[in-house]
Amino acid sequence: MYIYLRVASGPIKELLGAIPAHCFERPLLRSSTYIFWDFFVIGCIYKGAAALHPLIDPRYIYLPHPLVYTVLRFSLWALYTFGTGLFGMGIWVLGHECGHQAFSNSKTVNNIVGFILHTSVGVPYHSWRISHAKHHASTSHMTQEQAYVPHTRSELNLPPLKQGQEDLLGSRVSDVVRRELYDALGDSPLGAITTTIFYLLAGWPAYLLFNTSGQKRYPIGTSHFNPSSPMYAPRDCNQVVISTIGIAAWASCIATAIHYKGFATVAVIYLIPYLWIHQWLVLITFLQHTDPILPHYRAAAFTFSRGALSTLDRSLMGDCGSIMAWLGAHATHGLAETHVLHHVCSKIPHYHAWEASAALKEKIAGYGLPHEGRPIGWCEFYRVLKECKFVEDEGDVVFFKNAEGIAVMRPAFHDGA
Repeated sequence: MYIYLRVASGPIKELLGAIPAHCFERPLLRSSTYIFWDFFVIGCIYKGAAALHPLIDPRYIYLPHPLVYTVLRFSLWALYTFGTGLFGMGIWVLGHECGHQAFSNSKTVNNIVGFILHTSVGVPYHSWRISHAKHHASTSHMTQEQAYVPHTRSELNLPPLKQGQEDLLGSRVSDVVRRELYDALGDSPLGAITTTIFYLLAGWPAYLLFNTSGQKRYPIGTSHFNPSSPMYAPRDCNQVVISTIGIAAWASCIATAIHYKGFATVAVIYLIPYLWIHQWLVLITFLQHTDPILPHYRAAAFTFSRGALSTLDRSLMGDCGSIMAWLGAHATHGLAETHVLHHVCSKIPHYHAWEASAALKEKIAGYGLPHEGRPIGWCEFYRVLKECKFVEDEGDVVFFKNAEGIAVMRPAFHDGA
């Protein structure tokens, strides 16, 4: 099935005008309560695990086999790492809001709080804040976007488009071309699984360090720790250096903790929850910006409003039932569920985002644009990874094609705002 996507081109002020005025308010006191709440919940999770651990003992509970005690203790701390990582992602979200100046009316307060929060979870605050602002300015722009930039046919060294056997829009592909593309892309389930694991566990540091999945036109050596990287202006140098010093201090604290407490203890208490934050971050942001139904633009067709609306709201863990969906949204402050609104106006704090998002969706309901995606989970990540292989080198509006060269969407324009 092939669907025409009507691509809106109206001014952003009309979208902003649909949002209630009070949603733009950013009271410091209210924003701060969410920091305390996240750390409080994490503290409770730790205290609960630490209190239950000694009770998993033959003196207090009878179990049929000694190995079962080990399994229960492992499960207890595995649950701790999951919960801590989930609410740790909430801390990441609050630091992210600081970077957007959505935490309070004070830029100084926002940057101090954001630097502390993001450094605590291994993020170079200013370095990423600057590149992330460029992402918002050029969302889904093929040559200006900063992350999750699609590979083109030529970049993957795929066979050139064969006129008469396939069309540019991906609606008609001969069996011969399908086999050629499939063989060239090596679209095996095992390959997709290993790619998924790499993305979720190493994708975030790989992006920060090496620009992996970032803008393709940037040269080798592009890094969030290099002030000379092309996404930075000379005026950004000091902030990149400060962010790097913060990460060096963070790494030193971890090394010191390992020296005094041992690697196993630090791994369970901090490092594994940190990996959970990694995977939540990549899982959420990848699926917000990657799907066969989402357009990508070249310069001739790009506008800010088109880029802002080429994202998806999704329910984090919604595939695990309503309770897990509520937990995911609560712990991560609605990051996944209100993302389209966030791209229309990134200065709206998360606690107003739900109301603002509902108002925005009423405004864009007639645009013909997709704004709701499937729930976020590992299976959905796997599906999207297999369906989104490449885009064409030609065309002002392009959609992902799968391993057989098929695209499920085609563009059509209208003049509505």
